[in-house]
Amino acid sequence: MRIRSVTLGVDASYPWNPDRFPVFGAFQQQARARFVEAGLDVQTVRLATQPFPEVLREAGPTAAAPLAQSLEEACATHGIDYCSIGPVIATAPDSDLSFIDSIPDVIRSTEATFASVLVAEQGAGISLAAIERAAEAVAEIAESTSKGFGNLRLAVLANCGPGSPFFPVSYHGGGRPQFSIATEAADLAVEAFAAAASLTEADATLRAAIEKEARTIEEVSGSLVADFGYAFGGIDFSLAPFPETGRSLGHAIERLGIHAFGASGTLFAVAFIKRAIEAAAFDHCGFSGIMLPVLEDQTLAERSVDRTFDLDSLLLYSTVCGTGLDTIPLPGDVSVAEVAAILLDVATLSLVADKPLTARLMPIPGKKAGEMTDFDFAYFANARILETRGPGAPGIFDRAGFWQL
Repeated sequence: MRIRSVTLGVDASYPWNPDRFPVFGAFQQQARARFVEAGLDVQTVRLATQPFPEVLREAGPTAAAPLAQSLEEACATHGIDYCSIGPVIATAPDSDLSFIDSIPDVIRSTEATFASVLVAEQGAGISLAAIERAAEAVAEIAESTSKGFGNLRLAVLANCGPGSPFFPVSYHGGGRPQFSIATEAADLAVEAFAAAASLTEADATLRAAIEKEARTIEEVSGSLVADFGYAFGGIDFSLAPFPETGRSLGHAIERLGIHAFGASGTLFAVAFIKRAIEAAAFDHCGFSGIMLPVLEDQTLAERSVDRTFDLDSLLLYSTVCGTGLDTIPLPGDVSVAEVAAILLDVATLSLVADKPLTARLMPIPGKKAGEMTDFDFAYFANARILETRGPGAPGIFDRAGFWQL
């Protein structure tokens, strides 16, 4: 396994003040070096701010792109790979939704900046109006970025709090800088299940592997806390995949005994893996669950061609794990209403099941359901574009802008 990201959460201001960045640069250098010395490669170091509408309370939505550009430039100068300006928090009936409309410009004017929209929260409700605006943003980004690739950097969130190290979810809760660790650890499950003679052995082997790696992460993180004074937010030990068979969570599920990812029994396998992660002893944060990004997992991409799963299957698996619908290739002509309906289902499941879920939907202009994507991106495996179910639920959205569920 390797570390997907060391994610540092910090407070931002506008206009952006770059004076603090030299110490952030020193932090990323030390983080990379110390984890590598401990035997763990670091794929990226990332920085997340508090929700950008808070930063731009006086400047307004038009300042979102300039803020993102200056932040991205400072990150690049100091060796930080990606940055997140956090979500528009739209979890109250009177939330200011105008900031959602600024997100497409943020995505178009940057290359390494992520943003999100929080549309539902336990104890509050679902903002249908925010879901509609977010769906419009998805459509605009799809049409105005090459192959719709910009939607990789936008997610719609439900029940997601601050401190998660995985992008595009990440945002800072404010105050003292804090870092947390995101893992890329699907290969631990592949290896654990390959040699296991029983489910009991598979569970114990995976749990032991997670705890072993977590101890190393916590030791290195402790040294960083001591030297930099930042808070340590924990480890999101989600078994995130990489587009190779040996690092595919779909492949791990098949090694556990499922004929093909998506076949009957897959729900059990997903819950089995989630249970092992939950039971492992380490400082949990974020999702700490199962990530099934269609375009980032070699086996999922292959099974999309075999049609062993669909959107409904992926949403079903989210009931027993996380993180929702991730890097989902959709037809280029999918309507805004249909995108909104998919987002509504994700938000509803999140509240009913009381779990954090996200949706990262990627309509591909010029492509139809059943055709293949043709991305040239090291972190993607090309997959079949999934079918949707028609016009969505316009009658629901016409009747309410906010609903307490």
